Amino acid sequence: MYTGPLRSLIDELGRLPGIGPKSAQRIAFHLLKIPTEDALRLSDAIVSVKERTALCERCFNVAERGALCEICQDETRDGTVVCVVEEPQAIAAFERTKEFRGRYHVLQGALNPLEGVGPEQLRIGELVARIEVERVVEVVLCTNPNLEGEATAMYLAKRLSELPVRVTRLASGLPVGGDLEYADEMTLGRALEGRRELRA
Repeated sequence: MYTGPLRSLIDELGRLPGIGPKSAQRIAFHLLKIPTEDALRLSDAIVSVKERTALCERCFNVAERGALCEICQDETRDGTVVCVVEEPQAIAAFERTKEFRGRYHVLQGALNPLEGVGPEQLRIGELVARIEVERVVEVVLCTNPNLEGEATAMYLAKRLSELPVRVTRLASGLPVGGDLEYADEMTLGRALEGRRELRA
C-alpha cells in the first residue's frame, strides 16, 4: 500500500517489541505530521543512546560508555547486599520503591534451554567473582516468577551454596487490593509460605 521511505519506516517501527502493524502505521503518520525539529530530536536521541550507552562494567546495568552506572558510583549504597535481576528494566521498578539500598547485578536474561540460553550466556560467572572480591554477605534473587525465572533462581541458589554468602529469594504473594478468590494456587501457596508475624 505504501512505498518508499514511509513503507521502510512502518516496517522498522513494526519490528519494535509491542508495536503491531497498526501501531507502526499510526506512529509513522504521527512522525510525518510533527515539525521536522521534533522528528530530528527523536532521531538524535536514538543515535545518541546507541553511541554513548553501554553496560556498567561492574553490575551490567545501563551506563554511559566506559563508566560505572550511577548506582555503582553511589558510595552510600550497601555493597554487601546484591539484588540479582534478569534485565536492567527491573532495577527501575526496585528503585521506585525506595526500599532497597544495596547494589544490583543484571544477568542479561534467564535460563532458557529451548532458546539456547544456558549459564554461559548469562552474567553468572561475573556475579560469583563479585561476591568474592566485594565481600558480599547477601544475594537477593529477584528473577521473574515464571518458569525461566524460577529455574534461574534455583540454579543460582545451588551455584552460590558453595560460597560463604546468604542467598534469599524475593517474596511473592498476593497483590495489594486483590481478592483471594481470584488468586491462583501457586500465588496463594507462595503467600502462605512467605507469611510473617504481624505485630499490633
